[in-house]
Amino acid sequence: MEKIRRTKVSDLLKSETFGTIVNARGWVRSRRGSKKVNFVALNDGSTINNLQIVVDVESFDEEIIKKITTGSCISVNGELVASQGKGQSAELQAKDIVILGEADNTYPLQKKGHTMEFLREIAHLRPRTNTFGAVFRIRHNMAMAVHDFFHKKGFYYFNAPLITSSDCEGAGEMFQVTTMNLYDLKKNEDGTINYDYDFFGKQAALTVSGQLEAELAAMSMGACYTFGPTFRAENSNTPRHLAEFWMIEPEMAFVEIDENMDLAEEFVKHCLKWALDNCMEDISFLNKMFDKELIERIHFVLEHDFKRLTYTEGVKILEEAVAKGHKFEYPVFWGADLASEHERYLVEDHFKRPVILTDYPKEIKSFYMKQNDDDKTVRAMDILFPKIGEIIGGSQREENLEKLEKRAKEMEVPTKDIWWYLDTRRYGTAPHSGFGLGFERLLLFVTGMTNIRDVIPFPRTPNNCEF
Repeated sequence: MEKIRRTKVSDLLKSETFGTIVNARGWVRSRRGSKKVNFVALNDGSTINNLQIVVDVESFDEEIIKKITTGSCISVNGELVASQGKGQSAELQAKDIVILGEADNTYPLQKKGHTMEFLREIAHLRPRTNTFGAVFRIRHNMAMAVHDFFHKKGFYYFNAPLITSSDCEGAGEMFQVTTMNLYDLKKNEDGTINYDYDFFGKQAALTVSGQLEAELAAMSMGACYTFGPTFRAENSNTPRHLAEFWMIEPEMAFVEIDENMDLAEEFVKHCLKWALDNCMEDISFLNKMFDKELIERIHFVLEHDFKRLTYTEGVKILEEAVAKGHKFEYPVFWGADLASEHERYLVEDHFKRPVILTDYPKEIKSFYMKQNDDDKTVRAMDILFPKIGEIIGGSQREENLEKLEKRAKEMEVPTKDIWWYLDTRRYGTAPHSGFGLGFERLLLFVTGMTNIRDVIPFPRTPNNCEF
C-alpha cells in the first residue's frame, strides 16, 4: 500500500478536491452491500459523521473483505469523489485497504441500540459510539471555553493541590491518602492513629475543592481560577453526584457580591455560546436523539437576563405555591436547604428564566462566606438553571479575621489546619469573592444527558472504580 499522509474524516467530508487520492484511517461502524459492492461507514472520532467507503468487492481479496467487520480498524487509500447518496458531500472509492486491527463477533458495540447502563459497563469502548463521541468532543470544547474566557479576562490559571490536609467544606467527606499498612496501623496510647509513620507525617486526603488555595492566589495576583479534579466521599447514588468530578473555581480580590454575580452570568453565557459556535453538529445529534428541547433551552439561557432575588423571597414564592396546591416532595420553610425541585420550580414555572438566589441562611452555608449585618444570612449566590437546578455556587468571602475564626469554631472547622488560610485575613486583608462551577453539571446542561455518569469518561461512584 502506497504511503499517503492521513487526512481526518472531518476534513475529507468538507473537502472538494474530488479526483485526488487520499488516505483515511478509522474504525468501522458498519459494512453493508451486495456481492459486487460494499459500503463501509468509517469513523475516526474527529466528527460525528461517518465517511462512506465504496468497495468494489471484485477488486479485493476475499480475506480482506471478511476482516472489515464492525469495530475493526482499517487504513484506506482511495479516490475522493462527490457522494451520490444523501447526507454527505464526499465519499471514498477504495483502491487499497489495510486491516490495522481486527475485531471479531465478540465486539460489544454491534450495530444496534444499547442502554446507557450497559455502555457504562464498557466505558473503555463507549467513546466509539455516536453519543459518547459527541459528549466527549463537547467536553473538550467546554474546557477550551473555560480557559478562553478567563485568559481574556486577565485571570491566572492556578493549580491547587490534589492532596491536602484541610477540609474546605467542613463536611468530613474526604478520601484518605496514606502509605501506612492498613492491616498494621501504628496507634497512640489513646487509640488514635499515629501519623508519624505516614508519608506526610500527618493526616492527608484528596481535595474537595481548590477554593481556599485559590483565595490565597487572589490575595496576591488579583484574579485567578482553578480547574481540576475534586473528590467527595459522599455515599450518593444519584444521577447528579460523582465521587470524582471537575471544578472551575475563580477567585477575585476587590470584588463584592454583585460583581461576582455579573461575572458568573457572563461566564456561563460565554460557555454556552462557545458550544453553539463550535459543537453544533454534535449538539444537533444529541438534540435529535436524546433531548428535543436541548438547542431551544441553550438559546433560552443565552437570551434572558438572570433573575436575581434573595433566598427569603424565593422561599416566600415556594410557600405561596404550596398554599395554592403545588406539591413538592421535600418541605419548604425558611432555613431549609432547597432541593432541586424547589430550584427548578423558581426557574421553570415561576420566573421562566435562570435565577440567582442570594443571602442564604448562614446555617446551611460554609464557614468562609461573608456574614450580613442581620447576623442570620450570608452573602452567598447560587445560579439555578432549567432541568439542572443549582449549577453555580459562590459568595463574597468573609475578610474579617475575627468573624471568620468565630464562624469556623461554630462549624467545628479546626483552625489549626487552616492557619495559612487565616493569614490572608491577618496580613493585608481585602474584600474578595468567588464561585464554583461543577464542570459536569455544565456538561449535563449542554449535552442534554440525564445522568452525570455519562458526561465524564470514567465515572467514580459508590462501589464503582473500574478502568
